Amino acid sequence: MKPCRFLCALVTVAALLLPAASQAATLRIAMTAADIPTPTGMPNNGFEGMRFLGYPVFEGLVLWDLTTNDKLADLKPGLAERYEQAPDDKKTWIFHLRRGVKFHDGTDFNADAVIWNLDRYFKNDSPQFEAPAAGMTRARVPLLASYRKIDDATVAITTKEAGSYFPYMAVYILFTSPTSFQKAGDWTKLASIGAAGTGPFRITKVVPRQMVEISRNDGYWDPARKPKLDSIELLPIPEANSRLAALRSGQVDWIEVPPPEGIPALKAAGFEIVTGSYPHVWPWFYNIGATNSPFKDVRVRQGLNYCVDRDSMVAFLNGTAEPAYGWLKTNDPAFGKPVNRYKFDPAKGKALLAEAGFTAQKPLSFKVMISTSGSGQMLPMPMNELMQQNLKEACGVEVEFDVVEWGVLLNSARQTPDSPTLHGSLALNISSPSSDVGIMARYFSSANFSPNGFNFEQWKDDTFDTALATLAESSDPKVIADELAKAHERLVDNPPWLYIVHDLNPRAMTKNVKGFVSPQSWFADLTMVTKQ
Repeated sequence: MKPCRFLCALVTVAALLLPAASQAATLRIAMTAADIPTPTGMPNNGFEGMRFLGYPVFEGLVLWDLTTNDKLADLKPGLAERYEQAPDDKKTWIFHLRRGVKFHDGTDFNADAVIWNLDRYFKNDSPQFEAPAAGMTRARVPLLASYRKIDDATVAITTKEAGSYFPYMAVYILFTSPTSFQKAGDWTKLASIGAAGTGPFRITKVVPRQMVEISRNDGYWDPARKPKLDSIELLPIPEANSRLAALRSGQVDWIEVPPPEGIPALKAAGFEIVTGSYPHVWPWFYNIGATNSPFKDVRVRQGLNYCVDRDSMVAFLNGTAEPAYGWLKTNDPAFGKPVNRYKFDPAKGKALLAEAGFTAQKPLSFKVMISTSGSGQMLPMPMNELMQQNLKEACGVEVEFDVVEWGVLLNSARQTPDSPTLHGSLALNISSPSSDVGIMARYFSSANFSPNGFNFEQWKDDTFDTALATLAESSDPKVIADELAKAHERLVDNPPWLYIVHDLNPRAMTKNVKGFVSPQSWFADLTMVTKQ
């Protein structure tokens, strides 16, 4: 053998014998989304988009602490190293920006970049205005009224009214490099290559509708959170059995929401199944505001909640969910002491429906808009079919479905009640977070009726609004806790939703995926994950 060939052979053998940790580590994740999330800095596809192409790449002034799983995820300083309410004005928050932070393109993160991004979301005539991103951000941050630069490292944001919970909304404002937009020329072109953020990962490859690659940002401002992986490939695979096949064949290392019937076989084959409690509810939103909606009558809304066989749904899901009797879980101190406890009681459900005028001779019937897949949607097709059968058999209720893509369903939640785009739907099946009072205000405050906010139902409850206003003004933890429980009691007794289950966030992974913490959050810290 010639020396060159001999040397090359040795190099090849040595490479094969290297420990896995020293080789390039790429983690491949199959998402439930039907498409890649928008890679411009405010991803679509709901909170799954935020989970995988939001916080890993783009960050907010405030961030989630996702390092533990023993309690609900709370907030921590992000691109602002600290923040506080102005001493003379409860409506104004002062954010002190972290110095020395760079975007992935090497440009500075500073107050000018903050204002530029806020104009992108909240100023319709700004050159960088992006309507889809603005729609999502405005709906998530309905309290924001105005903002201004104080100096290069300080920004003030003023809210429409006092809001002790505003940081829980500010966490959803993400920041993109102005320079990356200016070089691309417009958002469409930037979407084809990916924008620059400040996060621990950076976008390195975009294949529309197929894949996004994010790679380690070696210049990340927090050395303690430097990713252990070299890169992550995010693949949209909306159909559950297709995700399962991709995992078993080695196409991916990690899948979101494995099909429940496939979980025992996955465990037997040596795959890891990760579950955990997190703030998530899988409901139907009642369209209360639509003309002649039967859901204007609280007895109908309560009655349907008594008609749901939640235990059968949990069994169908192979234990990857738990019954939902309200927006929060019953073991949450803020659940309160509502009058109604929605166990499966068809007799009570039918009696309430009959009081409202719906009987076997005149059954309640309505259309529900559902999706084929989507962020947190679990297994929407078979689950909704089970709901349809359950309501028919238990209470004689007739349900039909309008099946649409996840993005269409999300947009429908921002429509007015009689919008033609709803196709006559009187309920929407959209899985939703229940993590904090900021989310509660977004979804249920009467100030946030669609299309300006997430109160699609156009539900109004004076006791709820009063409790929310009281805790928004307070800084006393006991007052906040007491008023939060009072507000939640109204969500149960005067329900804007049909509560079905709380998801347990199942994921399936190969044995070589290590270090993942399943936090009590919709999001995850991918910097801790390794692939061996």
